Amino acid sequence: MTVKLGAHVDQDDPLAEAADRGADLVQFFLGNPQDYKAPKLAYADGEAALKERATAADVDLYVHAPYRLNVANTNNRIRIPSRKLLQQTLDKAAEIDVKGVIVHGGHVGDEDDPEAGFDNWRKCIERAELPVPLLIENTAGGENAMARQLERIERLWEAVQASGNDRLENVGFCLDTCHFHAAGEELPSIVERVLAITGRIDLVHANGSRDEFGSGADRHSNFEDGHIDPADIVAVVQAADAPVVVETPNANNGQKADLDYLRSHLKG
Repeated sequence: MTVKLGAHVDQDDPLAEAADRGADLVQFFLGNPQDYKAPKLAYADGEAALKERATAADVDLYVHAPYRLNVANTNNRIRIPSRKLLQQTLDKAAEIDVKGVIVHGGHVGDEDDPEAGFDNWRKCIERAELPVPLLIENTAGGENAMARQLERIERLWEAVQASGNDRLENVGFCLDTCHFHAAGEELPSIVERVLAITGRIDLVHANGSRDEFGSGADRHSNFEDGHIDPADIVAVVQAADAPVVVETPNANNGQKADLDYLRSHLKG
């Protein structure tokens, strides 16, 4: 099978990082992932040059939205800036013709009704302009998370579909192996179960886990160093038949080793 493989890389020169790993695609941030500042491309030669050179190199670009984004939250001081920054990120990403913007599902407070969070997602998608695909990613922890377990993802997906956005085809799903492992969802059947809910998997984050099954901890490991059987990661990639980003540690060229593992174990 032919699956495009790549990695999450430093944002200063994503194309050089792609070449270093022999990657078909790269994912990166547009600024500091831990704040609400407007997105900014770090690539020194600018948006037009990156877009042109990525096309010439046949490297697909993906952008990960800031971690601080939480459009589900019931706190106006979190939700409103999150919506604004998400739209800014989508618009900036469109300037470099990305294949998708990945965003975490978010959460509501421990005392909040999760239905409020799902409805906030509906409102967000209803009002969003979607010049490029927005890919909602499952998350590892949090008791009141919107996209941790499958039953919550199903409710979230229903809310998104109810938004009525006229570009709803641009809302997709990103499956993270470490996050589902941490959430206590069995990987061997996860693709089939996700597809039964969403009907699509647009991207896979292929990550090992430093922690035990069901830990709720979002700590990625390289494939052969963690608590997920690497064969299960390969099986998810095979079944999903979607582009892949490894977000594993890159010490000692760990990301390249994980990409080489996938290349050597995926069936033709």
